[in-house]
Amino acid sequence: MESGQAGINPELLLSYDFPETTYSYTERDAALYALGVGACGKDAVDAAELKYIFHQDGQQFVKVLPTFASLLSVACVPGLPELPGLKFDLRLLLHGQQYIEIYRPFLPNGCILSKTSIIGLHDKGKAAVLELETLSSDKESGQPLCMNRLTLFIRGVGGFSRSGHRYSYSKYQNNPVTAALLNRLSGDYNPLHCDPSAAKLAGFSGPILPGLCVLGFAVRAIIRCLCKGDPDMVKSVSARFLLHVFPGETLITEMWLDGLRVVYQVKVKERNEAAVLAGQVDLNRLPSHL
Repeated sequence: MESGQAGINPELLLSYDFPETTYSYTERDAALYALGVGACGKDAVDAAELKYIFHQDGQQFVKVLPTFASLLSVACVPGLPELPGLKFDLRLLLHGQQYIEIYRPFLPNGCILSKTSIIGLHDKGKAAVLELETLSSDKESGQPLCMNRLTLFIRGVGGFSRSGHRYSYSKYQNNPVTAALLNRLSGDYNPLHCDPSAAKLAGFSGPILPGLCVLGFAVRAIIRCLCKGDPDMVKSVSARFLLHVFPGETLITEMWLDGLRVVYQVKVKERNEAAVLAGQVDLNRLPSHL
């Protein structure tokens, strides 16, 4: 990708660390949003929708629509054409998909901290698909509020793959809080995975997750992200167990598609370390959507 030209440098783009952003809003902002999406549009005193605009006990009691959360995911979009490794005309950007998880209702006013990361990048030939995830929390309490996943279709920047197969990158998170105990019921009765005293004798601060359990999470993520949920596409699986994982840590599965082979690695979000698991999955056919 030459300077000034539209295009993508995937390694440079994926290494970009989005800055944390702050979004403050008031009861007025929440009410304006509700009006903007049609609340009370047919009946100004509609009892079912007036609660988003007005409350008889004061505006501090108005309700906030769940989709208000989507505003937190679009704040980064205007600056995308200037990200390192990404250059395009904003007019060629299409919003493909949106996924929102709400962890607790929005207050009528507040200050929210958000952190965005790239969780997917796919070469579609003449276009590219960029997937962003934004995690948001209340600034004062630190409590999680919501998560947005935004899928963007960018025309005119495809064709950045460097091999005969189209570039595809995905990152998928899991939270195996009780995975070690549940996995034990499948036949792995090693006390290292459930008994704190046994784990300490082995040099760990607590029970660790079975390596095969981590592998199961990784392959499930690959099936979901690259195989459209079809497990029959998997031909073979190989793995190298590199580091331990504690129950409750967040697993991040990163994967790259090279022909019929998926090269993957699993990292722990809470620890700034190398991969805890790495390997490859061979498929018996190429996914149609790729």
